[in-house]
Formats: sequence, structure tokens, C-alpha cells
Amino acid sequence: MQTTLADFIKGTREGAEAEAILRACVHCGFCTATCPTYQLLGDELDGPRGRIYLIKQVLEGAQPTRKTQLHLDRCLTCRNCETTCPSGVKYGRLVDIGRKLVDERVPRPLNERIRRTTLKECLPRAGVFKPAFRMGQALRPLLPAGLQDKLQPARAAGRWPTRTHARKMLLLDGCVQPAMAPNINAATARVLDSLGVQLVVAPKAGCCGALRYHMNDQDGGLDDMRRNVDAWWPYVEQGQVEAIVMTASGCGVTVKEYGHLLAHDPDYANKARRISEITRDLSEILPQFEEQIRTRAQGKDAPRVVYHPPCTLQHGQQIRGKVESVLHAAGVDVVLCADNHLCCGSAGAYSVLQPEIAHQLRDRKLASLDAIGADEIVSANIGCLSHLQSGTDKPVMHWIELLERALR
Repeated sequence: MQTTLADFIKGTREGAEAEAILRACVHCGFCTATCPTYQLLGDELDGPRGRIYLIKQVLEGAQPTRKTQLHLDRCLTCRNCETTCPSGVKYGRLVDIGRKLVDERVPRPLNERIRRTTLKECLPRAGVFKPAFRMGQALRPLLPAGLQDKLQPARAAGRWPTRTHARKMLLLDGCVQPAMAPNINAATARVLDSLGVQLVVAPKAGCCGALRYHMNDQDGGLDDMRRNVDAWWPYVEQGQVEAIVMTASGCGVTVKEYGHLLAHDPDYANKARRISEITRDLSEILPQFEEQIRTRAQGKDAPRVVYHPPCTLQHGQQIRGKVESVLHAAGVDVVLCADNHLCCGSAGAYSVLQPEIAHQLRDRKLASLDAIGADEIVSANIGCLSHLQSGTDKPVMHWIELLERALR
């Protein structure tokens, strides 16, 4: 796609990156076939190709409008289009650049600014979010239905293993997950402990940076990333850990991009690249233990579950089949639904900012999941888990919780 950058962006790092992405696009339209918002709304500007044209116009000097902003806001950044694209267009990076440029030129209404600022300042801070979440749970019956959806009861974490092992890995505790689903990380620690791996949590690590970065507070998101690099680097530099484990695929896809996002920072570029190199989703760690898992699970009942692979795992990290393989080794009959490639509508803060679209996508996804006839739903990202659970009475859990139960 031929592009002539305007003077304000020409010669900048973002401009060069955006131009390279745009030049890779041949506007074939394959991406529209797998875009959830295009399928739902039927508007070319609510699909990747249309949004690419909007961003191109802004880069070439056109004045964006509220309509431009709305179409970019409606994008889930699920990156399904990247999986579909035959030309390898890095749409996710382009839409981050485009959103930032548009927000700098189009003032948001006061109510939007308040909502977005509240999310950016509260969600990434575990010390703020955790007590707020608990208070919300206590007042749940008095709150609007939309908020009640986000305040599902949390399973207790249970014990954290205390044994030490020669093999050690870092674990990102995260920001909202410890409050909303504390058992996920605890179950991960117990399963890996039983397999001879000790999980270590760096006290000063926190939000991966995705929440702020993808809501156009890119400087704040990069600061979150630098803080995590600082927290993890002593363990990495001294060779104390062999990997950094992610139990939330949304965090994993972001940490794996630290090397790129901090490449311009001379103080952090090399460290961030190394952090990204050793970051692994949990589903990349456990396949090496499949024989042990298979042996321990022999003779136990095989539950039937349906698995929803998060977009951040299958499209962002391009990881497919590993969760199913590990669960099969544990004797679990795990199946995928017909539209398993499509987003459930959670998409980080999207379900709060665009609730109507998010709920339509959730209900479509749940209909496909229910068609399988399984009694339980498993996934691999806290946002998906919470969003899906808000629309069904079936248990929705992280797959590591199911694996722990199968091995118990």
C-alpha cells in the first residue's frame, strides 16, 4: 500500500514502523472474514482493512474525527486478522500507533475520560484493585447488572508450596488476577512443585503494562514494563531462573513484546530483549512433563470439557494445540467449539468500554461452547474467564485448575 507520510510523523520511529506495516498490506480483504466486529456490524470501517485505511489517512495528514476514533475504539485487538493475513501485516502494532495519533488530535467527552482514567489508574495497581474488588463483591446485590457481571465469586487460593527445587522459574503474579482468581497462580505453583519446579514471585513486579499501553497511555505502560524488567533482572542476570512463566495469555503476549516495545530505550533494550526471550506461556512449559502427567492420571475418570483458546494465545502468541495436548495426557476429554478462532469479547478493558458489542460476542461464543454439550468450560486468560462466566451458570475455570484436579 503506497503511503506518503505527513511531515509531523515523517522521520519518527512510529512513522517508519507504521509505513513498513502499511506497505505490506495488499488490501485483499481476507482479514474481514475473521474479524469479529466486521461480522457483527457489517461495516467496512469496523474491519481491519477499513481501519488500516483510516490510520493511513491520519498518517498522511488528514484530520481524524470522533467517527475515526469510534471505529478504532471498536477494534478488539484480537489479532485474528494477523493469523489470517497472507502478507504478514502487523495490524496490532499499527492500531496502537493509530489510536495514539487519533487520541492526541480528537478530545474525548468527559464521561469517556473519567471512565478510561479510572480503569488505567485502578486496574494495574493490585493494591488498589484488590480491596476495591472485595468491597464490590460485598455490595454486589446493590450494584448495576453490568458491574455485578464483573464481580463473580473467586475460588480460594489454597496453600502455596514451600519446598525448594533446583529448577526455578519466575511467575508474574499480575494485577487483577490475584483478586479475581487467586487459585490460578496457586494451582500452577502446586502442579509445578509436584513436577519438581519451584515458582518464584518477584515482590516488585506488577501489571505487565498491557492495560495502560493499549488504552493509549503508552508512556505509563512502558513504565510498568521497565518496573518488571528491574524486578526480574537480578534473577535472570544471576542465572537463578530458567524461564518467566505466564498464567494469563494476555500478559504473556505483552511481555514477549518487551524487547520490541523497549528497543528504543538504551537503558532497557538489551534487558527487555532477554526478558522476552525467556518468557513462556504455561502451556509451553508443561508439555515437557506429559509422560509424568500421563502416568499420574492413569485410571482416573476422564471429564469432558470444552476449551476456549484466548486470542492472545492463538493469535498474539501463535500457540495452538499445547493446552489440549497436556489435558489429553491427563485423561481429559477436551474439545474445541466450531468458532474457536473468534474472540469472546473480553479483550482486556474492552468489555467495560464497549459492553454492547462485548456482550453480543460473549453470547455468540457461549452458544458455540454450549453446543458441545460439555459440563465445564476452560480457558487460559483471566479476562476471558471472567467475561464468559458472567454469561453462564456452567463453571468456567483456568485449564491449570482442571489439570490440578485431574492429578490430585
